[in-house]
Amino acid sequence: MPRISRLNRSEVSPDLRCIYDRYLQQRGNVPYFFRTMAHRSQIFQTMIAHMEAVLSTGTLPTRLKELVVVRTSQLNCTEYCLASHTAISLRLGWTPEHLAALHDWKTSPLFTEAEKEAIHLAEAMTLHSHQFSDEEMARLRRFYSEGEVVELMAAIGLFNYFNRFNNLLRMEPTQPAGADELAEAGLDPVTA
Repeated sequence: MPRISRLNRSEVSPDLRCIYDRYLQQRGNVPYFFRTMAHRSQIFQTMIAHMEAVLSTGTLPTRLKELVVVRTSQLNCTEYCLASHTAISLRLGWTPEHLAALHDWKTSPLFTEAEKEAIHLAEAMTLHSHQFSDEEMARLRRFYSEGEVVELMAAIGLFNYFNRFNNLLRMEPTQPAGADELAEAGLDPVTA
């Protein structure tokens, strides 16, 4: 039983239904976190806009941002975000070996030096942000512009927020949408 109810498509305003429908089409479900956030329309809408800007704009590939999202979610032990963003990362070209190697990234030959600096940033922001030294910033800046550092930090910070929210609510991974929900959104359950 969820700690806070999850709103179904029929329970939200038409402007939120558009968001639900987009995610049903893209992912085959509306994440439970989104359904929970829908209790507050403005927070939900701005959260979606912010998340999409963080993950889909800028000069860094979404693939790299998803890698730091997975590492952040591993560190925070957030099964909910790990389930979703592991699947997204795999679709973007990371392998199960890459994701497993995140636990030993420092010695893994699977990551470039630039990727290792991004993973290090995820760990530093998540576990000890007050201790990030000037030397660490200089190493990071060898690979990333100031704007790209902002992109990485935004992804890591956003998922520290999402992780904590979902951990407190004990959110379980989202299940695929049912045929009725897909049909209600005008999607063919066979091809969705």
